[in-house]
Amino acid sequence: MEKTAKSTSFKNVDAYLQALPDPERITLESLRQTIRRAAPQAEEGISYQIPTYKYKGALVHFAAFKDHCSFFVVNKEILKLFDAELNSFTTSGTTIHFTPTHPVPASLVKRIVALRIKQNEGLKLKNKKLE
Repeated sequence: MEKTAKSTSFKNVDAYLQALPDPERITLESLRQTIRRAAPQAEEGISYQIPTYKYKGALVHFAAFKDHCSFFVVNKEILKLFDAELNSFTTSGTTIHFTPTHPVPASLVKRIVALRIKQNEGLKLKNKKLE
């Protein structure tokens, strides 16, 4: 990454992506498009200096780092549910680490985002019942 998220503040996802070397930019642009197709109602923006998607709360995030890219799925249970499909990736906390040569498959990203939407809708319903 030519500029790091920690050293640069980005106004939007386009600016974030433009600061990346081609392999990371192309890979993360593909991830971005997959997320947008899976969650057209999600709001795209920058939070914590990385691309973020919100729908009834935090949905997913992604970022590029020196030696890898990350797909942040926000909820640890997601990694447990998709454990078998993620066995060729390094995971930590709520994060899937990947590279431009070994990206997270679009079909898996779509399923993760769909489940995150359901989780957030459930959380929102639960919160409304408490009010």
